[in-house]
Amino acid sequence: MSDNQRIRLEPGWKAALNEEFAQPYMRELGEFLRSEKANGKEIYPPGPLIFNALDSTPLDQVKVVIIGQDPYHGPGQAHGLCFSVQPGVPAPPSLQNIFKELKRDLNLPIPGHGCLQHWAEQGVLLLNTSLTVERGQAGSHANAGWQRFTDRIIQVVSERRPHLVFLLWGAHAQSKERLIDPTKHLILRSPHPSPLSAHRGFIGNGHFSRANRYLEQHDMAPIDWRLPELAEG
Repeated sequence: MSDNQRIRLEPGWKAALNEEFAQPYMRELGEFLRSEKANGKEIYPPGPLIFNALDSTPLDQVKVVIIGQDPYHGPGQAHGLCFSVQPGVPAPPSLQNIFKELKRDLNLPIPGHGCLQHWAEQGVLLLNTSLTVERGQAGSHANAGWQRFTDRIIQVVSERRPHLVFLLWGAHAQSKERLIDPTKHLILRSPHPSPLSAHRGFIGNGHFSRANRYLEQHDMAPIDWRLPELAEG
């Protein structure tokens, strides 16, 4: 059985990306990750969650795409959705600023957690452009092959889905605009929500309400951006 037959992935995405998984660079990427683990490196997110963005948001359900860069590189944070942290982990600064803009834009209460799974399950593809990272080493897997793979994901979703909203926050996300068909989709740009740039135009961008207006104009249900409180474990 080939590697791409063994990969467990949401069926729609697996079919759309099957040829990509068969490319030599993807085999090399798999070998790189196995070698790093064999050498005692701690890799985030855990293996079953590397493709969580795709598993949580099937291709035929995508409505909004948010593009991040790297998984969080602290223990217990990353779970395969950009900007999101696992339950019980405090919201990092960029995510806190996302919540501030949600409160300003839609008057939503700031949630008591930073898990964005609820968004993913409504059709918000929360895609990092690198899907793994070494503990404590930001950007450590940026050149391992993930960029080519996630570029293909952006192209596929642009080609196959109608009337999406792409939220491009910061220069890295905006560098992916070349992969998106602007005649089919709404592309919204602003500075990154990082504390270094959030007050230069992220806070006040109105992207959440604008995204919902666009979806409703194209007969799609808006996203419920309010995050429900998590049940106590």
